[in-house]
Amino acid sequence: MNKIKVLVVDDSAVMRKSLTDILNSSKIEVVGTALDPYIAVNKIKQLNPDVLTLDIEMPRMDGLTFLRKLMIANPMPVIMVSAFTEKGALQTIQALEYGAVDFILKPRSDDAQEWERFATELREKVLAAAQIKSERFTTKSREKAIEIEEKFTADVILPKTISKVRTTHSDVIIALGASTGGTEVIAQILSNLHENVPAIAIVQHMPEKFTEAFANRVNNNSRLYVKEAASGDRLYRGTALIAPGNRHMLVRADTNGYYVEINDGPPVNRHKPSVDVLFRSVAQVVSKSIGILCTGMGADGAEGLGEILQSGGMTIAQDEASSVVFGMPREAIKRGAAQKVMNVEQMIAYINNLE
Repeated sequence: MNKIKVLVVDDSAVMRKSLTDILNSSKIEVVGTALDPYIAVNKIKQLNPDVLTLDIEMPRMDGLTFLRKLMIANPMPVIMVSAFTEKGALQTIQALEYGAVDFILKPRSDDAQEWERFATELREKVLAAAQIKSERFTTKSREKAIEIEEKFTADVILPKTISKVRTTHSDVIIALGASTGGTEVIAQILSNLHENVPAIAIVQHMPEKFTEAFANRVNNNSRLYVKEAASGDRLYRGTALIAPGNRHMLVRADTNGYYVEINDGPPVNRHKPSVDVLFRSVAQVVSKSIGILCTGMGADGAEGLGEILQSGGMTIAQDEASSVVFGMPREAIKRGAAQKVMNVEQMIAYINNLE
């Protein structure tokens, strides 16, 4: 099996060495490094890497400008290596719009555990990005999605109930979950819906600060009211609430309808927010629900989508052709949890036709 070839682009010599040491393994080889985009252009021609890791703040040309040019001249999977700042969040959202397939946050300290988590996540993202190359940037046959070890299930946040007590509210609630590639899908869906569609509760795997920047950016291009959710926010028609990073989001009900609750429990399926947590909460309290599971690596949301189906809701999985990574939808389909399989355009039409 050929190793995945990676080019590391970062102006920090320390970071270039750290990323190289982390990535070099039995499945991945860092074939080169570059301290700025001008050097990177030549290295790409010489080395033909499978995946690029890209810093944003660099001399001579910033990462966003380089990314935009790269996606026109030589499209390839790019993972942004981002700073945990408000500016970094905004720049990363832009990078995803320009075509980056994923991003990872630089460690904020020298803590060994933080660096170990960073190393594990980076290797997983590079492996997934190499798979994306076969699905999105070339015509190679598709590869099997990478399996991610699951630690906790949704039980740690919201136990299963044998007899679900659900409300009789007439409002339809849509619950949507996504991971890798999901920002593009969510932005496309929300920008093409009319202003009176049912309320949408969304989990996108992203860290804190980034979800707020993403929600604000999508809100500017949507007829819906889109915001990062806070506890107590109501789910009205024409609204879309996006779970805040590093928090779970649950749908709750009272005599006035539906609202969301933000929960600071442990990660579920190694994610926080978790799609399974959102979907389970919807299955337990919403009488008319629609669950939609979109592109993403791993299996988060597959079990919860099945619970929505068992509770009488409609369930939809994104199709393989339009998914950046088919892992999450594939798992739901394999479990029989998806009643329908749709591309993004079909999802938009379906939601717009709801009463």
